[in-house]
Amino acid sequence: MKKISVVYASSLLLLSMNVFADPHLDEAIQHATAAVEHGKAGHASVLVEHAVPAFEHSMTAVITAKGLTLSHINNAITDLEEAIKHGKMNHADVATTYAETALGHLQEANKK
Repeated sequence: MKKISVVYASSLLLLSMNVFADPHLDEAIQHATAAVEHGKAGHASVLVEHAVPAFEHSMTAVITAKGLTLSHINNAITDLEEAIKHGKMNHADVATTYAETALGHLQEANKK
């Protein structure tokens, strides 16, 4: 009886991990959205200020991601790296394009 209880408890724990949204993914989306908004306004430095935490939260979210979600987060990470790089070079338009693409990937990864 103990083994069955342990198996059921473990199963519920694993299922519940998939049911609850990853708060790091939500934070990454919020920061990526702000990065895009500031990039569209031509504020490359502020874009970077938001792209960096979006990148950091994405890196944390990737730890528990699987399948297509993992693929989208990895693509977002790559795009955020480029957004940060171009934002630091004061290329707001290019950085914004990368931030927009990253945001799209993060939103796809967050679909339930």
